[in-house]
Amino acid sequence: MQFETAVSLKPYNSFGLPAQAGRLVRIRSEADVRAVVDHPDMGRAPRFILGGGSNVILTRDMPELVLKVEVPGLRLLRETADDWIIEAGAGVPWHTLVAWTLDQGWPGLENMALIPGTVGAAPVQNIGAYGLELKDRFESLDAVDLVTGRTVTLRHEICAFGYRDSVFKRELAGKSLITRVRLRLPKAWQPMLGYLDLSRKAEETGIAAPDARTIFQWVCDIRRAKLPDPAQIGNVGSFFKNPVVSAEQCRDIIARDPHIVHYPMDDGSFKLAAGWMIDACGWKGKSIGHAGVYEKQALVLVNRGGAVGSEVQTLARAIQESVYGRFGIRLEPEPVMV
Repeated sequence: MQFETAVSLKPYNSFGLPAQAGRLVRIRSEADVRAVVDHPDMGRAPRFILGGGSNVILTRDMPELVLKVEVPGLRLLRETADDWIIEAGAGVPWHTLVAWTLDQGWPGLENMALIPGTVGAAPVQNIGAYGLELKDRFESLDAVDLVTGRTVTLRHEICAFGYRDSVFKRELAGKSLITRVRLRLPKAWQPMLGYLDLSRKAEETGIAAPDARTIFQWVCDIRRAKLPDPAQIGNVGSFFKNPVVSAEQCRDIIARDPHIVHYPMDDGSFKLAAGWMIDACGWKGKSIGHAGVYEKQALVLVNRGGAVGSEVQTLARAIQESVYGRFGIRLEPEPVMV
């Protein structure tokens, strides 16, 4: 267990916001978590779990004990007639996992290429992109109970996945630390091209039946064209969830704004494009202090240099009020505000 004091968290959050952890422990194994739980002082301290920092907005210094998750490891756990079951340590960058599976010849995650963050954070948020969510490939995960120090294995039904949601954002928030995640990749692979950007790529290239590597490259190209690199411009990717509304609500909004981008869901509801609504309210390219709305994609808030968490909060709230005033929809942020 590696213990540090007075640690700057600016390098550990993708928005590049200034904050300091009074105490930080680097978690590289289940044993490290148990050592924290059993420690006479740290075992009783309030804690904050930090993965890749790509889904958090830091608005203050952290008096909590910060558990920085850095568990390594990638392996094929087992192979069946129908699937490859892979396992990854919670500290592995998500995109590293996606690229590794394709290098091994195991497709199935390519639609989620270039999503920032770590493997351990992926189930918390039930990450997803271009028609695929983590829950669609999820097998199980290991987590350490932060009260007892016991390692438990949780399967799909316990995790209660929803749209950018899971039990780890609700009942188990702050109560367990994910150490390893297992995914099931089907051998009967089929390309997923339902999203407009991917279908456009298929039309532009004339490739009607792309392989997984091609889709991976398309997704990387699309994301790089729309989203800034956090290493160059601080951001957390998509800042707001795309709201899901009933068919009746969707018809009402279309009657007022016929061009609104919307997608039908399997249950009869509709997902609305939050970025389109923010752009329609005139926010693209605008700033409050040093926090701004990205010029190429209104769904992304960025650090224009020297931003602090309060400026991001103020900008987010102003956008929420604008969208609510025009569309009657209250946008919900994806990142956690701390």
